[in-house]
Amino acid sequence: MEKKLVKISTEYITLGQLLKFLKIVGQGSEVKRYLAVNQVAVNGEDENRRGRKLRVGDVISLLEGEFEIV
Repeated sequence: MEKKLVKISTEYITLGQLLKFLKIVGQGSEVKRYLAVNQVAVNGEDENRRGRKLRVGDVISLLEGEFEIV
């Protein structure tokens, strides 16, 4: 599966912000539920914190695909 690139212009983006940006969830209140029901990995490690800071080079694996922060 090919990684989709997500370009950020700040130091980091949170996992919750990424899910909203990708339109996987509609509102911030849906993030917690999404993380409770779906397996999410950051750099190969399971992650369920919506506030997890994602920086350039991080790879996020979701049901919807794999995304790399650039």
